[in-house]
Amino acid sequence: MASSPDATASNGSTPEIPESGSAADGQHRRGRVRLRRAAVMAVPATMVAAGLMIATAQGALGVQFAISGMPFTVTATELNGTGFEQFGGLDNMADDSPNAGDTGGQVLIVTSAIKNATLDHLCQSVDLGGTNLLITAGSGSDKVQATDLTTDSTELSGNASFNNIEIGNDASTLNKAGVQGPKGVFSQQADTVRIANLRQTNYATTAGVFKLPGLKLRFSDQGC
Repeated sequence: MASSPDATASNGSTPEIPESGSAADGQHRRGRVRLRRAAVMAVPATMVAAGLMIATAQGALGVQFAISGMPFTVTATELNGTGFEQFGGLDNMADDSPNAGDTGGQVLIVTSAIKNATLDHLCQSVDLGGTNLLITAGSGSDKVQATDLTTDSTELSGNASFNNIEIGNDASTLNKAGVQGPKGVFSQQADTVRIANLRQTNYATTAGVFKLPGLKLRFSDQGC
């Protein structure tokens, strides 16, 4: 408990302090130098990690993954969103994917990004060959809700309306949904979007939060 220099060790011996200029003293100093160097080297790595987390939170870094190459259908009687962006891109399948065909494992897609979205009577189906994996949600009074929603589509249809739309932006300058596309790519964005009788053929979907009230998953002879 004592902290004065006169305190002795529990075995009754006095701790030995290296004499100035001794080999032990030199090792002690070199150890402190190495510790300081390690601390200095750790600072840039910590700053980089913090920067990546901030960039991801701001949507500057997209979440990328290898798609399966199996398209799926999404429908909704109505979609309403705030913060809408849309631009073109490429999705990539895993190496040697059996679904690559003659495309080289790439699919030309249109990415739609919505900061906050609600969907009525959501339906999603995947054709597994002879049967469909079917997911439905939001068919009651509660709607499906999503934040930071992105969909990579090859087809999209419905009756759409936009507020304060901008057409022809460079995709790298978009700022309505917090997602930026490749520089030099044509894009558009709007404050709000409404699509009635939405129908999409998608290859990928991501969301920060996805709430599916009344979720049902089953196999069915028919898709959406």
